[in-house]
Amino acid sequence: MDLQTLSEKVYFGLCYGIGTSEQVTIRRHVLDIREILNHRKLRVDYVDMRSGSKREGFRLKDSDMDTMIWPNNHRVLWYFVQAMVYNKHIYALIVCDSSESPPGFTLLCLPLERAPNIVFSSCIRMNGFLYISSAKYRSNTCFRRQPDSIVHGPCISGTFEGEIDYDEARCFVSEFWPPSASLWIDRCHSWPSPHVVDDIIRGGCHFVAIGSKHGNHADNEWRISFSRAEQKLVYTMNHAQFLTYALLKLFVKEFNQESSKEEKLLCSYHMKTVIFWAIQQNTRAQWCPQNLLPNFWICFKLLLKWVYEGICPNFFIPENNMFLNKVYGAAQRNLFARLYSLYEKGNTFLLESPFINSYFHNKGYFSNPKFFVGSSSEVEDLPSSEAMLDIELFREISENNSLHYVDIRCCIGNLNMAQQLIRSPLTPRQIAILQKITSTVLQESAFMLHDMYRNTSRVNKYVYNADKMSCYMLKLAAKFGFVSDLLYIALYFYRTLRYKEALCV
Repeated sequence: MDLQTLSEKVYFGLCYGIGTSEQVTIRRHVLDIREILNHRKLRVDYVDMRSGSKREGFRLKDSDMDTMIWPNNHRVLWYFVQAMVYNKHIYALIVCDSSESPPGFTLLCLPLERAPNIVFSSCIRMNGFLYISSAKYRSNTCFRRQPDSIVHGPCISGTFEGEIDYDEARCFVSEFWPPSASLWIDRCHSWPSPHVVDDIIRGGCHFVAIGSKHGNHADNEWRISFSRAEQKLVYTMNHAQFLTYALLKLFVKEFNQESSKEEKLLCSYHMKTVIFWAIQQNTRAQWCPQNLLPNFWICFKLLLKWVYEGICPNFFIPENNMFLNKVYGAAQRNLFARLYSLYEKGNTFLLESPFINSYFHNKGYFSNPKFFVGSSSEVEDLPSSEAMLDIELFREISENNSLHYVDIRCCIGNLNMAQQLIRSPLTPRQIAILQKITSTVLQESAFMLHDMYRNTSRVNKYVYNADKMSCYMLKLAAKFGFVSDLLYIALYFYRTLRYKEALCV
C-alpha cells in the first residue's frame, strides 16, 4: 500500500476517533457563544475563558477543562503612556517591568499603588516600587475548589464531579500586544493570514502566576501567556492540519506512558509549538489527507532537531527556550536516543503502536474502499450524517450550558447579549445553541424572581406581578428550548403549591 493511500486511511480513522471538521466546528461554536455571552456583560467582577484541548475542539478521554480567570477591572500596560486609554477610577492599572526578566516573563508593578485587597495583599516592595508577587497571588487566589485539588504550576488542578479533569489559572489581562513578540508579526508572511494576525494582536495577552527558574525573581515574575492567540491559530488550521496536530498529541501521550517520571520531558504544548512552526515554515507543503503521514514526519523531524540542539523556541517569543533547564545533559541524550530509534523506523512507525492504531481501525471502515476513492476534496470533506451532528450539537450544549447566574442582574445582562447576537449572522446550529442558552437564562431568571418575592413583606400586587412574569418566562423558554424544558413549568407550579397545574403539565 503506497504512502498516499495509507495517509488517507489514517485521516479517515482519525476523523472517526477525533471528529470530522463539522463536529469540531460545532464544539467550537458552542464554547464561542458561551464566551461571548460571559464576556460582554457589564459590571462582572471576574471574566473566564476556556482554553486547552477542549476549547480547540478535541474530545479525547484525557482532554481536560482549562479555564483562565482574571479580574475585569484590572488592565496590564506595557508602557505607562497607555494608561490614557483607561479611566483610573474604574480600572486598577498594572505596568510591566521586563528589564530583569528572561524572555517570556515579566514583573508586574502597581504604579498608583491602588488595587483591591486580594491584589494589594499579594504585593511586595522592591527598589521603592510595589510589585505583585506571582507566588503570593497564586496562594491567595488558588483556593481548594475540590478536596483532591492541588496547585500545579500557575494553576489549581483537580477533578470535577469525579470525571472531568480541570486546570484553573488566575491571571491578569493586557489589551496590548507584547513588544517582545513584535517580530512575530513580521514573520507571518503566509500563515496566518493578515486579518487573523490583526485579530490576534487586538486580543492582547495574559499573565499567569508563575516565574522563570532562571530569573532573579522566580517567586515574583509572571509568565506571558498567548492562550487566546493560540486558540485562534488552531481555529485557522484546515482539518488535515488539525488531525496532524491530533496525531502529535496521541504520539506524545503514548511516548510518555512508556517513560519513567524523570523521562517525561515532552508535553502536548511542545507538540502545539511544533505544528505552529511546521505550518509557518512549510506553507508550500500540501496539508491534505493524502499527505497526513509525510506532514507528521516533517513535525517529527523538527522535534528531533530541537531535542538534539536542546532548544524549543516559543512560537511568539523564540528567545524563550522552553527546553531550558529541562532537556539537557543525560536526560537530553536519552530523549534524543529514544526519538532517533523511532526515526530510523521511518514515517510509518506510528502504525506499530497499539494505542494509536486503535484510532485507525474502527467499525471496519478501512475495509470499505468507497471512502478512499476520488479527489482530494472528496476525502477532505468526509460527510457526517445529520443525526450524528445533532447528537454532537446537543451533547455539547448540555455540557456547556452554564453561565454566571449570580443574581437577576446577571441574567438580564445575558438576555441583552443574546438579543444582540440574534441580530448578527448566525448558522442554523449557532441559532440552536443560542436558543438553548437563552431558555436556560429565562428559567434561572424565573426562579430567582420567585425567590426574591417569596418571603417579601410587599403587597400582593408585586407578588402577583412577579409570579405572572416568572410563568411567562418559563413558557417562553419551553417554546424554543429542549422538549424536557416543559418540566421546569411543572417544577415551578409545584414550588408555588399549585399541584393540579403541575400534574397537567
